Amino acid sequence: MIGSFLSRGVERPVVIPATYEETLERALCRVGDPFLIMEREGSHALLEWDLAAWEGPGGERVAGVLPSCRPEDLGDVSFREAHRLRFPYVAGAMANGIASAEIVEAMGRAGMLGIFGAAGLPLTAVEAAIDRLERTLGPSIPYGFNLIHSPNEPELEAAVVALYLKRGVKLVEASAYLDLTLPVVRYRVHGLRLDGAGQVVVPNRIIAKVSRVEVASKFLAPPPAKFLRELVASGEITSEQATWAARIPMADDVTAEADSGGHTDNQPAIVLLPTMLALRDRMQAEHRYDRPLRIGAAGGISSPWSAAGALAMGAAYLVTGSVNQACVEAGTSDPVRKMLAEARQADIAMAPAADMFEMGVKVQVLKRGTMFAMRAGKLFEFYRGYDAIEQIPAADRAMLEKNFFRAPLETIWDQTRAYFQTRDPAQIERGTRDPKHKMALIFRWYLGQSSHWANAGEPTRAVDYQIWCGPAMAAFNDWVRGSFLERAENRRVVTVALNILYGAAVLMRARSLGGQGIAIPAGTPRLVPLELPELEDRLNIHVARERA
Repeated sequence: MIGSFLSRGVERPVVIPATYEETLERALCRVGDPFLIMEREGSHALLEWDLAAWEGPGGERVAGVLPSCRPEDLGDVSFREAHRLRFPYVAGAMANGIASAEIVEAMGRAGMLGIFGAAGLPLTAVEAAIDRLERTLGPSIPYGFNLIHSPNEPELEAAVVALYLKRGVKLVEASAYLDLTLPVVRYRVHGLRLDGAGQVVVPNRIIAKVSRVEVASKFLAPPPAKFLRELVASGEITSEQATWAARIPMADDVTAEADSGGHTDNQPAIVLLPTMLALRDRMQAEHRYDRPLRIGAAGGISSPWSAAGALAMGAAYLVTGSVNQACVEAGTSDPVRKMLAEARQADIAMAPAADMFEMGVKVQVLKRGTMFAMRAGKLFEFYRGYDAIEQIPAADRAMLEKNFFRAPLETIWDQTRAYFQTRDPAQIERGTRDPKHKMALIFRWYLGQSSHWANAGEPTRAVDYQIWCGPAMAAFNDWVRGSFLERAENRRVVTVALNILYGAAVLMRARSLGGQGIAIPAGTPRLVPLELPELEDRLNIHVARERA
């Protein structure tokens, strides 16, 4: 094409005199001018063309330029390179193993990233998942594990970090953090060293999932000095490592978590993501890191349109959750998958969170087909209104024992004591001294069991299922209605992910033409979900299907 332009006497190309970066920035600002980027021997040059002046033999003229837009080129190239991925796509952690080893394996083999949902599981189950993924994926395929903030069980959070360090887990998704803690700082700075060029090598990566700017700013800043001093004093790190830690951010990657399932502040992505991107730029300029900071998008990502919107705003990568829970690889039950596949926009509610119950923190859940949100809210009302179980009126207590707990509350207390005896004995000691804390632990029994009943598909407890779900689930169901993905048994995480990415690439190409003044007919492009073999053919990829 360039040769034909030259042979027909177009007045130029003209190379604008400046560095390539300066030239590109100026060219991007000249929104009315078309450009071509040329490559020779790995270097780029930007050429300015008077394309509108060119006419073909029949009077044709160049009306626009449609660049390629492959799914593997979306997002930030440094994110894909840093995590050794083909696609900028993460299946985020969902607690209690809902983000299962099967999900992590499938995503990893397809060139994407899966995070195992370790939150809520005993350490033995987390270590069993580490054993499995080391065996099935090995060191060549990346994967990560969840690290959830546990303000009510700080010893558990510390134990999880100790396990990850012992077993060499190199990537965690840090979620639900209200502030930095000593364990998460310990994980980040463990094993710091300098390379031959004097740059800090950071073995442990963190992807922090946050919905508040003040929390994001802490993950984009260096580790707090007070925690570094504690780690030096305890012998966890050396004074040299503490000095090096001041040159790195707590997390290279921060996910802006908008209106998601589970822990969420219900933030609108269209507002949250640009705010986080601006924060990234300020923190990069302030700390002058020798590595790029990146902002990803989560919450509401479930269709080509939401994915394309997030990427167009500048998201370095995408994180999905609710749509993965509805897939066959998820560590939940078939009844739950069916309920999720039927979810509509009005079927979502907020309910008290089991792990942060006393703080009034809420999670977003499915309300259609279950009474969990209403019942959990009622428990929080009782907790806020009374200082002990004994203060609850007899009629209300009888209702709780009959409908919620289906057992005397003292029996539930006995079960709660047995549970925490191995998990965190300090909770029992505190509950024995503090009647209000005892009440909180009993109420948390119901909140915790409700998610286990859902994952197990316990038929006698269907009305109490706690199913973490955001509005993304309803958007996905609307998109796939009438296609093979409408049925829950056909939903597989890789097929869903590649359809979202492929559709986003198609949409971005269409919007590129629309931005050049070319009318796009209504209904174009028509994004019908494709089965995996057709996706592989269109994208020129092959997805490994058998276990390694």
